[in-house]
Amino acid sequence: MRLIVLCFLCAVCRMSFSQDKAYTSFIDVNYFSGNIALHNNDILHLIQGHPEGVIFGWNKKTYGFNAWEQRYNYPDYGMSIAYQNFKNKVLGNVVSAYVHYNFYFIKRHLMFRVGQGLAYTNNPYDKENNFRNIAFGTHIMSSTYALLNYKKECLFDNIGFQAGLSFIHYSNANVKAPNTSINSISLNVGVTYRLEENSPEYQYTLIENDRGFRQSIKYNLVFRTGINESDVVGSGQFPFYIVSAYTDKRINRKSALQLGVDVFFSNFLKELIYYKSVAFPEDDISGDEDFKRVGVFVGHELFINKINILSQLGYYVYYPFDFEGRTYFRIGVKRYFGNKWFGALTLKSHGAKAEAVEFGIGVRL
Repeated sequence: MRLIVLCFLCAVCRMSFSQDKAYTSFIDVNYFSGNIALHNNDILHLIQGHPEGVIFGWNKKTYGFNAWEQRYNYPDYGMSIAYQNFKNKVLGNVVSAYVHYNFYFIKRHLMFRVGQGLAYTNNPYDKENNFRNIAFGTHIMSSTYALLNYKKECLFDNIGFQAGLSFIHYSNANVKAPNTSINSISLNVGVTYRLEENSPEYQYTLIENDRGFRQSIKYNLVFRTGINESDVVGSGQFPFYIVSAYTDKRINRKSALQLGVDVFFSNFLKELIYYKSVAFPEDDISGDEDFKRVGVFVGHELFINKINILSQLGYYVYYPFDFEGRTYFRIGVKRYFGNKWFGALTLKSHGAKAEAVEFGIGVRL
């Protein structure tokens, strides 16, 4: 989790100190209230009342001085801080911090924001004092949130209005058990305030055939690692290692399609296999099952700037021990350093059940 904190702080510092006079900014404050979504029957006892909270955001507007800004309809990017009261003593309260993008549609009246960051809960699982909190196994967690708002800027001088739906997800991605996670779906309403009086003109400089970009097939090698734990509380945290090889074909400026293979060395499965062979003899597990897995996957990479969004769907072709099913998903971000090397921060899951946060380094040839 310390590495997650470091990566997040680096991103925040980059946004904070890369100021440009050609850009303007605004702040917004949103109040939200709603419900915890039932994605797992084990959390029924945690769904009480209507959680509420506040999201405060700082946003930098773009005007197309870089080509990627024009391709994505002049998005905003910035930082946000959220506070959420779950109206439940077991879950407690959560404070979180994010970096985010705002994307615009329908003449810039519809805003979609997606943010990724870190959260802190004041009341995680404790086997003696808070054993009912099976959602949060650690104080520090990862968090993702999204807003879909109707927005009207500068209704009264620099003050604007926005309202819509919000979604917030908290999980430590099985870095430590328990980790059933919590998803909140809410209504939100807020105000915006423009910080500068004058704005530059939007730029329209893309060539007509900009979308016609093509690139030959590329070959990628990635090494990923991290630590995680099985769902058995107290079974211990173990490192994992993943080696991936895949090809990708860039079909336009924004997208590339992928096809590849993953080899998983998940050491927590060693302990889980042994535990089940001893504790559940009726499951007919010998304890000698192989902990390694091999999967094939298809994927998509969305090219935004140097930081891109990765999504993959995989299927285990070598699967000697049954753990959460044969299908897996991966979603996350890639950050390119030059034209070939990249770092990656991804979440691997089986449906709504997270397995691990993966830290990776790779090369695209």
